[in-house]
Amino acid sequence: MKQEFDVVVVGGGMVGAAVACALGNSPLKVAVIEAQVPEAFSPDQAHDLRVSALSIASRNILEAVGAWQGVVAKRFCPFRRMRVWEKAGDTMFNSDDIGASELGYIVENRITQLALLERLSAFDNVTLLMPQTISKIHYDGHGSEIVLADGGMLQAKLLVAADGGQSRVRQAVGLGVTGWDYNQHALVIYVETAYPQQDITWQRFVPSGPQAFLPLPGNYGSIVWYQSPDEVRRLQALSYEQLKAELVKAFPDCLGEITQILGVASFPLKRQHAQGYVKQGVALVGDAAHMINPLAGQGVNIGLLDAAALAEVLIDAQVRGKNIADLAVLKRYEAMRRNENLKMMTVMDVFYQSFSNDVLPVKLIRNIGLGLAQRLTPIRNKVMKAAMGLEGRLPKLARGESLLMN
Repeated sequence: MKQEFDVVVVGGGMVGAAVACALGNSPLKVAVIEAQVPEAFSPDQAHDLRVSALSIASRNILEAVGAWQGVVAKRFCPFRRMRVWEKAGDTMFNSDDIGASELGYIVENRITQLALLERLSAFDNVTLLMPQTISKIHYDGHGSEIVLADGGMLQAKLLVAADGGQSRVRQAVGLGVTGWDYNQHALVIYVETAYPQQDITWQRFVPSGPQAFLPLPGNYGSIVWYQSPDEVRRLQALSYEQLKAELVKAFPDCLGEITQILGVASFPLKRQHAQGYVKQGVALVGDAAHMINPLAGQGVNIGLLDAAALAEVLIDAQVRGKNIADLAVLKRYEAMRRNENLKMMTVMDVFYQSFSNDVLPVKLIRNIGLGLAQRLTPIRNKVMKAAMGLEGRLPKLARGESLLMN
């Protein structure tokens, strides 16, 4: 039997689930298709290797859709300070300087996803199909038909691609991408430390690439070490004791004592941007639309801003009696997000390229920049607000405003 929906979201990760939550309690009939059931949370579990630095704007979105309490009830780590430095330039950002209680939160991706999926269960207008996979997608510009692996069929006025960088939906509807691979990988190392929970996240730049520390709840942390692919493979092949010795050698003293390494993973750095975010009856969000250098941890944050913007446009169109699948409606979403995302991607690229080399003129310029940021309060405060997601054109949910339904 074919089920008809106004909106079918393919992908129930953080961004896809956020789209559906933001449409919760609206007159729109929504389905979410997700292949993997995330593991249930238990307080005594080890932290996941996949974590994100959620901005204040992301917290506002999660609060507005009713999911933030689900994060707080599990575990998260607020950070109030952020330090960026290299040999001659050093900048410290502190939430006290702008009268804020935090700059952001380190949260395991699974916990954010679980909080959103739990919230979905409260909405009568949202159907969650999980675990469920797709057999075929038929798109003809007048709607989409999704054939499920179990033989079920869904008809969608609007198909939302929230299915990641290799988006099957994006490929099925013929939206192209441009992008490139950076010649670096990131090694993620989950550690137990000899000191209590930290409230600072920091990033040091060396010629081989950035070194970063993200605090986790309790005396734990996540270390991110950017290196060439060959060096990451070498490091990942070491025993945990050998890797710990390499950390002590390469990282600054402020890392402190690492009592043990508990987990290691790596991933390549890649940039990718869809040539368009929308077609008649189709919208891309999150990694399906863009993949950004993870240098400042903005990937999930700009994805959640996509989710908030798309929901705002769809609900406004529905209230005004417009067709939510119409290209003119969806172009409003693209206008809200594509250039904002492109600006963020460009800034991260410039930052990455200028800090990932040891050329003397570039080195002098970046050290001057870091020094100015430290000494000039207005510049430092503007950078902090940008990191918090509070600069630029923000959707209503990111500003803490309601879409009237939630």
